[in-house]
Amino acid sequence: MSTATAPRTRTPRQVIAACAVGTSLAWYDFFLYGTAAVLVFKPLFFPGSDPATGTLLAFATYGVGFLARPVGSIAFGYLGDRYGRRQVLSVTLLLMGMSTFLIGILPTHASIGTTAAVILVLLRFAQGLALGGEWGGAVLLSIEHSGRSRWGLAAAWVQFGVPAGNIAAVGVLALCNAVLDEAAFATWGWRLPFLISAALALVGLWIRGNVAESPMFAGLPATGGNPLREVWAGHRRALAASFCARVGVDVAFYIFTLYLLTHLDDRVGLPSWVGLTAVVAGSTVQLALVPWFGRLSDRLGRRGIAAAGAVASMAWAWAFFPLLDTGSTWLVMTAVAVALAAHAAMYGPQAAFIAELFPTRVRYSGTSLGYQLAGVAGGALAPIIALLLFDATGTTLTISLYATLALAVTLYGLATAPPPAES
Repeated sequence: MSTATAPRTRTPRQVIAACAVGTSLAWYDFFLYGTAAVLVFKPLFFPGSDPATGTLLAFATYGVGFLARPVGSIAFGYLGDRYGRRQVLSVTLLLMGMSTFLIGILPTHASIGTTAAVILVLLRFAQGLALGGEWGGAVLLSIEHSGRSRWGLAAAWVQFGVPAGNIAAVGVLALCNAVLDEAAFATWGWRLPFLISAALALVGLWIRGNVAESPMFAGLPATGGNPLREVWAGHRRALAASFCARVGVDVAFYIFTLYLLTHLDDRVGLPSWVGLTAVVAGSTVQLALVPWFGRLSDRLGRRGIAAAGAVASMAWAWAFFPLLDTGSTWLVMTAVAVALAAHAAMYGPQAAFIAELFPTRVRYSGTSLGYQLAGVAGGALAPIIALLLFDATGTTLTISLYATLALAVTLYGLATAPPPAES
């Protein structure tokens, strides 16, 4: 089935490390946009609108990346199932790095008018395409080089890329914000983290350069057919379970890490560094817990660990905003750290849980599509829905209810998923 020739042999640990590093860089790019959308994009690309509308427009362009991710999962999933995982990952990382770099040199509304916002949307779409193929390929290359009994840990190291990328994105922006005065940061300082992406992409490509093709994929007989069509025809239950299990995880994450910044800035009146520091601290907690929960899922089962995380996140959603509203820096940091610890229990086992629902011949398409479709319904809409709920009701209780209902969908997906595929 594969026409790719394997480069120098790498051990499973080396393959996992290469995939984790590359995925961390891709998430750095993706999260960098989301954080910048909250902090600087309103006046630069949407001037003249009132603060609430400006925030909504910035979140809308941010959401375009999520809309592109299922498109990327379809295109790159097809290529990955037909021609191999390894080559696709080089393309996705290069596309992500180029898109982010171009955002860093993009003229603002003051220079080229509304064309700036149009180009920004197109580049965000390209980021989404790249991530739509990147995540699934990295997960599969990692687990398919590992023994089945260690899939949870192997996939969790790719999941590790989310908090790592978030820390890098928020940390670099926070550093630029701290060392530069407000005028310098608003005019050119915000561009530096985007420009760094070009160098990071080259580093990622170099690290991945000698990774061997998946032995499970390489051992498949050559077949024709369309992997996506096979997923839809024969694995709808697995696809639906993947989607449902993922939705609440995404909603909780983007409320706890992204809408948080807007709430602290616009509603609580805290300076930007408080929210940024809280996200970095909470993501650091996640760094340690995501692989631990992934390994625990190898021993105790994925459904139970993920379900416990969903229930904990449900409960914490009702304590989260009261802690933010105290205005205490330490309570804000505690709120985010506990939220992301509970999230890690869901996210650590999630990649292996989804991947093992599909057989090898269609695993790239099925895994990527289920995960990325949920990203549209969950991550893309979560900050926008949270913003609209608060504006409509004036209370964060409706946001907590929204998170709770989304996490209930996750519990449903975990409960109704089929058993793991045998091949």
